[in-house]
Amino acid sequence: MSASSKLLRRPVNDSVIKELVERAKAVRCNVVKMIARAGSGHPGGSLSIVDLLTALYFARLNHRPKDPHWTDRDRVILSKGHAAPTLYAILGECGYFPKTELLKLRKLGSMLQGHPDMMRTPGVEMSTGSLGQGISVAVGMALAGKLDKKSYRVYTFLGDGELQEGQVWEAAMAGAHYALDNLCAVIDFNGLQIDGRVQEIMNPEPIPRKWEAFGWAVKEVNGHDFKEIVAAYDWAAGIKGKPAAVVAHTIKGKGVSFMESKAHWHGVAPSAEEARRALMELGEG
Repeated sequence: MSASSKLLRRPVNDSVIKELVERAKAVRCNVVKMIARAGSGHPGGSLSIVDLLTALYFARLNHRPKDPHWTDRDRVILSKGHAAPTLYAILGECGYFPKTELLKLRKLGSMLQGHPDMMRTPGVEMSTGSLGQGISVAVGMALAGKLDKKSYRVYTFLGDGELQEGQVWEAAMAGAHYALDNLCAVIDFNGLQIDGRVQEIMNPEPIPRKWEAFGWAVKEVNGHDFKEIVAAYDWAAGIKGKPAAVVAHTIKGKGVSFMESKAHWHGVAPSAEEARRALMELGEG
C-alpha cells in the first residue's frame, strides 16, 4: 500500500488534527513570507483557503509527490488561481519541489509564477487565473475519468466572488448533466473580493441553494474546522449520481488579525514590518 493510500484510510483523531494544525501554520507562515518577499500577491484569499487545502492534501488526497503524473492520482484544480501561494506552499510541504523555491515567487524564471502554471510547476494540474475556467477544466477531467473508467477524484476550489462568472454555472450545469460523482467543488465563502463585499458587488447568494438548483449535492462547513472539512470530503466521496459542492465559510486573511475580514488585503503585499507582525501572530519569530 502506498503512503497516499494510507492517508485515505486514516481516521481523523486528535493526533491527525494536531498534525493538520501544524501543517496549516507552516503554510500560512510561508504564504506571508512569499508574498512579502515578492512585493505583490494576494494574501487575503490565500490565507482563507489554507485549512481547506491542507486537510485535502494531508488527510485525503490520493497523490504521489515524487510521481506527479501518476495516472491514477486525484486531480486538484485551483480555479481561484490568485491563491497560488497557498497551493505552492502545500506542494512544497508535500515534497513536489524543494521549499527553497517558495521565496522565488513571482521572480523572473521562477517555477512559481503569480498564478498556477502547469508547464512550470510540478503538482499543478491546470494553468488558472481567469476566473470560471478552473471549474470548467475540472468538469472535463471528471468526465474523462468516467469515460476512461478511472477511480480518481477531481477537486476544484472556487472563490465566492468567482461565482459571479457565468461560465461557473455553465460548468455546474454540465457537471450535473453528466452525473459526475467523482467531482467535488469547494467554495471559499469568505464574503469579500477585491472591491469590497461580495453581496454588494454582485450578490451570488443563496450559494448553497443555487448549487442545489443546478443538481449538485451540497454541504456547508466551517472552513477552518479540520474535523468538519475532512468529514465533508468523505461525504462528497460517498455521493452517487451527482457532483458534490462543499460551501466552506471562511475568513479572508485568516490567522493574521490585521488582515482578517479586510477587503484591502485581497491583493496587497505586506511590508517587511507587517510581515514580521503577521509571523509573530502565527507563532513564528
